[in-house]
Amino acid sequence: MAKNNQLDHHGDPDGSRGSYPNETMRLVIERASCRSFAPKQIEPEVMDLVLRAGAAAASGGNLQPFSIIRTEKRQTAERLAELCGGQPWIAEAAANLLFCIDYHRLERWAKLETAPFTATCSFRHFWISFQDTVIAAQNICTAADAMGLGSVYIGTVLECLREVRTIFELPAGVFPVVLLSMGYPKVRPEPRKKLGLGVIVHSEKYNEIEDHALVAAYDKKYPQSKFEITEDRLATIEVVCRRTYGEAFARECIARIKSQGYISAAQNYFGLHYRADDLPQGNEEFLEIMEEFGFGWLRKYQPDVNAIR
Repeated sequence: MAKNNQLDHHGDPDGSRGSYPNETMRLVIERASCRSFAPKQIEPEVMDLVLRAGAAAASGGNLQPFSIIRTEKRQTAERLAELCGGQPWIAEAAANLLFCIDYHRLERWAKLETAPFTATCSFRHFWISFQDTVIAAQNICTAADAMGLGSVYIGTVLECLREVRTIFELPAGVFPVVLLSMGYPKVRPEPRKKLGLGVIVHSEKYNEIEDHALVAAYDKKYPQSKFEITEDRLATIEVVCRRTYGEAFARECIARIKSQGYISAAQNYFGLHYRADDLPQGNEEFLEIMEEFGFGWLRKYQPDVNAIR
């Protein structure tokens, strides 16, 4: 009998505990997202150490093109929880950290030193700066675990960029990348099942694994993610499939669901949770927002040789 489990899309807890040569390896391998925080503030000295870990992260050219905005105000946290899709743990967290690409600071430095600056118009700069910002976030995530804290990434900050810009008064050239909610966990979260090295790691070149092995790997990762068939879910998946690949594919997908007797993890992910028809929508608006934030790399670069800097 297929189960009706709306909580399995992140994978089922592994529950296993390995043996590691040191505490650092345990932390990074057994890390898990925390979505339940205790009503306890983070001590200033602990917060300082965690933030220092972010500042010490690897960075292209050691430019550190990012800023971290820390907020501990309850009102701000509640607003962010609302904007980011109603995620209550944002409001429960002792602190929320917004990680932003920051070209505003770099451009100011360049102007003060009478140096040319075009990073906001360069995709290459943007790409490396995005990596640098995420690396800093992960350094802080690991440091938080090391200090007994828990944390969870909030990617849906992407859905409220303009509102976030207003809340935090972000100047041109500062672009939000990800939010990290952080605090002391009520209960230490269990690590989730992950794909094995045989699926993720490739030797010397990209290696295609056999179809059956690929399906088996995801079945192992999501062993209990078999979602109950309901009329509403079936109707939604049919619409998504039709809009994405057409009528024939919609019939094929619905027939397979009925034949197997449940909605699989992949069908749930891309037919219900991260809808394949909805997520590609709005690309043009994201490009507009990028330009509103002061990033011009989306268009052909035109040197502004007459500008007074």
